[in-house]
Amino acid sequence: MDGKKILILYGSQTGTAQDVAERIWREAKRVNFPASVKSMDDYPVEDLIKESLVVFVCATTGQGEEPDNMKKFWRFLLRKCLPSNSLHNMSHAVLGLGDSSYVKFNFVAKRLARRLSNLGGTPLLDTGLADDQHDLGIDAVVDPWLKKFWMTVGTLHNLPIDKLESECMPSTRWNVEKIQQKYLPPNNFFNDNNKSDKYTQRNPCMLKLKSNERTTCKNHFQDVRLLKFEKPNDLIYQPGDVLMLTPENSSKKVKKLFEILNENRSADQCLMSTDVVKLTAKDSDMPVPESLKTPIQLIECAKKYWDLNAVPRRYTFNLLSYLTTSELEQEKLKEYSQAEGQEELYNYCNRPKRNILEVLADFPHATKNITLEFLFEILQPIRPRAFSIASSPAFHKNSIDILLAVVQYKTKLVEKRFGLCSNYLADLPENSVVPGWIKKGSFKFPPPETPVIMVGPGTGVAPFRSYINELAAIGKASNKFLMLFFGCRHQNSDFHCREEWDRLRDENLLHMYCAFSRDQPDKVYVQHVIEEQGESVWKLLRTQKAHIFIAGSSKNMPQSVRESFVKVLQTHGQMNEQEAEKFIVSMEKCGQYQTETWA
Repeated sequence: MDGKKILILYGSQTGTAQDVAERIWREAKRVNFPASVKSMDDYPVEDLIKESLVVFVCATTGQGEEPDNMKKFWRFLLRKCLPSNSLHNMSHAVLGLGDSSYVKFNFVAKRLARRLSNLGGTPLLDTGLADDQHDLGIDAVVDPWLKKFWMTVGTLHNLPIDKLESECMPSTRWNVEKIQQKYLPPNNFFNDNNKSDKYTQRNPCMLKLKSNERTTCKNHFQDVRLLKFEKPNDLIYQPGDVLMLTPENSSKKVKKLFEILNENRSADQCLMSTDVVKLTAKDSDMPVPESLKTPIQLIECAKKYWDLNAVPRRYTFNLLSYLTTSELEQEKLKEYSQAEGQEELYNYCNRPKRNILEVLADFPHATKNITLEFLFEILQPIRPRAFSIASSPAFHKNSIDILLAVVQYKTKLVEKRFGLCSNYLADLPENSVVPGWIKKGSFKFPPPETPVIMVGPGTGVAPFRSYINELAAIGKASNKFLMLFFGCRHQNSDFHCREEWDRLRDENLLHMYCAFSRDQPDKVYVQHVIEEQGESVWKLLRTQKAHIFIAGSSKNMPQSVRESFVKVLQTHGQMNEQEAEKFIVSMEKCGQYQTETWA
């Protein structure tokens, strides 16, 4: 095979890009093509000139920023001293994972592809731009892009790509064996052998919960909490930053997992929660995660490692199809794991948010044959969740706060859906300890005394509670240049932190305009109030070059708000629609118009 190999590099913030990179690694193994996979920052970037074939899988975060484990790699590539033919020996392919609700959709992948070409690299195929907003998620782009990638690489290197469609059992990443160990020291899921002073996912700060207050009235349909954690002196953050928290599964879910796994097994084949397992790597290119390198009880994995609330990936159904002894199950599982069956998979799994436990219960003949090794393939790891910090370092001093909407909703399934992290946090009693760390947020606030127009309906007001209180604490807040648009359903039901806003307004530190959508016959939203205050908005934009910040739901709100600003520019700035749109685009490019949204 002419000594060729493939290097797969990923930049991943939540773990999705890593999952895709590992999928490419598995597929390379199936076609007998030597491969290695690493995060970009774990790879010695100066060695890139020696590589002949590289696949880059990268997410875009916030305002078009690269993930944390890609930052060093990207800074190196941007060096002006690099010759324009540095990568002339390298063929590459770039796959981007993004969210089209953000203005800078897949910005990192686009910039990376352009920079690689500028340094002499040869693109094998067009850059893939996957969109999390698609009904089928990123798979709508990832699947056809990978098919085209392997056809291209297969032709170049004479690979047996038909093996990708073969019926042979997929391999697992790690060896997992049950061991006899009477005493098991507590497994530290956050162990990092290379600890530094900075708190990270591998070295988190153990945060003590001071208070857990509901900010909506008891009869309101939405439960929203203001959680306040004690802030250690060495945990540093700024307005606009994000608090990362790692949840655990409920004891009910953990118990349910072992019931489902063992329901149809013989006594000697049962997987017991008290079993101790040891994981070792099968391949040096796919090491065991740090948190699983010491022997661990399965119950600890079920509580702290596996996401029992996750909606299964397509690959899960592929694995189960090889494990089942039922022809009916195998037919359905194969349908769900093939490109032609993605609409059926969406209707069965994605649309109703069917979780992994429910899927395992629906396919008992496959579930009873899941081995320990396949258990670690089928169950996805818990990913940390990000929350906009709602407190001010200067004003709240020893506290770090978040505003949390508890996720509970109905689908066509009988049981109500519960968000893993929000329900875990909402149920925590005071003095509980949660692992967390600070991540730079996407918002970059301007210097004090720069006019700022903020739009934060619902829990989207969180980062502005931080920013406004920070300015007030240092004596830089004034209603002359701080304008906040807030929206909720009812003034007396879900007006979060109302007393605080009233105080700031009374002290002339803030102009606040509210849209209470259900308090009158005709619904009123923040975009309507922005248009009502159009003259004041235009004055801040025209004479004082105000910055605009928007935070909240990624559904219709950001686009509706953007349209309202375009209308303000038309009405009060005497612009036509094209000129107004161009004005907003120019603000976006120079960081004067920023959006931070979440699903």
